[in-house]
Amino acid sequence: MAPLYPRAFESFDLSAYDTIVSSTSAWAKGVRFRDDAVHVCFIHTVSRFLFDYERYVGGFGMASLARPLVRGLVAWDLRAAARPTLYVANSHTVAERVRRFYHRDALVLHSPADVHRFSIGAGRGEYFFIASRLLPYKRIDLAIEAARLARVPLLVAGTGPAEAALRERARGTTTTLLGYVDDARVNELLGDARAAILPGEEDLGLVPIEAAAAGRPTIAYRGGGARETVIEGETGAFFDDATPESLAAVLRTFDGSRFDARRLRTHAEQFSPERFIARLRAIVDEARR
Repeated sequence: MAPLYPRAFESFDLSAYDTIVSSTSAWAKGVRFRDDAVHVCFIHTVSRFLFDYERYVGGFGMASLARPLVRGLVAWDLRAAARPTLYVANSHTVAERVRRFYHRDALVLHSPADVHRFSIGAGRGEYFFIASRLLPYKRIDLAIEAARLARVPLLVAGTGPAEAALRERARGTTTTLLGYVDDARVNELLGDARAAILPGEEDLGLVPIEAAAAGRPTIAYRGGGARETVIEGETGAFFDDATPESLAAVLRTFDGSRFDARRLRTHAEQFSPERFIARLRAIVDEARR
């Protein structure tokens, strides 16, 4: 359906509005609006088929088949990127991508996390925990292998296109794939985990914030938005190389008891929806002046 998205978004009739706020990872930035209107675009990432084609599209086994199609989408994407009045990026990582690929500046406002959904847990479990969509670029495969090397239990909650392949990879290892897990159970699993793991490079990555809201630290790859949501030594730890060996080395020696649950919770509350809404309102009001 990807070829239909540009036309679909361009067909929205926004002529009655003098202010448009969009939330986009690809298409919504391309809406059309009247000349005297303001369009504030909150951008989660530059379109992945533009900057991360091989890993994102290729991860679905479609790299060569989809290439002609994606070329057309890239051309549209670059034209559409010129339309918003103002960009607001969800991280400094994404703001840098906006500058590099769209040649536009962006303010930075970190995405909100529903911290009120979580309560501080006891951290008594012996396992590490991942909550994620099961997509190739999330690097759950790396975490499965790292847990095997470190001989530590890993629980993975989530579903997605890579689920079958990951279940096969996890067979006979220390990892258990839980499939779909509801919010209440995620809260319990996070609260009892030794730590959450964020194995891939994320645009921002809400998991470290959610884990902190549950009073637990995060072990994250030192790249992307995690550098803005994890404070080393205070709310989590990093592994430096995108390899199972690098993550396994951290897992073997990680001591979750060193982290203060109340300090973690205070950190998470900086990303509350209330703070996000207040800041975004101020940005929109300033753009309308």
